[in-house]
Amino acid sequence: MVNIAKRMIEVGALKFGDFILSSGKKSNVYVDVKLASTYPDILDAITEEIIKKIDVEFDKIACVELGGVPIGVSLSLKTGKPLVIFRKQKKEYGLGDDRIGSINLGDRFVLVEDVITTGKSAISAIERIEKAGGRVLKILAVVDRGESEIKFESVLKLSELLKAKDLLQSSQG
Repeated sequence: MVNIAKRMIEVGALKFGDFILSSGKKSNVYVDVKLASTYPDILDAITEEIIKKIDVEFDKIACVELGGVPIGVSLSLKTGKPLVIFRKQKKEYGLGDDRIGSINLGDRFVLVEDVITTGKSAISAIERIEKAGGRVLKILAVVDRGESEIKFESVLKLSELLKAKDLLQSSQG
């Protein structure tokens, strides 16, 4: 089994500097799950860990662009369940939709996210699923920054990534 934290650090998915997160919060740490997801071994390991955490019967997977898409697609391929991808904003062209994929009355969803800070994008997806007649049974994220009040499970906590980085540095130095 791939050590996800170690591999994410090795590929440079844990970054330090001055960042504005999608939540609008400022942080000196950025976790680039999108970058990590471009490595097949990491994406596969993340997907396997997410599958282990799914303890509900569900019909479909939901994710929010862009960070959740590789995870959602991988999970869809492994489980055989359809995927619904939510846009952050409704398109002003083409079909003008806020999502790709269908939601039927009573559809039960597992929602996957790359990183959850405040949970704002997860809440937006949940509201849209419910408005269309579906319901979210479980929220799963790759990384939990430890700042959200919504209930979800994660593969990693930011604190675990930071600890893994320290361990890697001390073993190399």
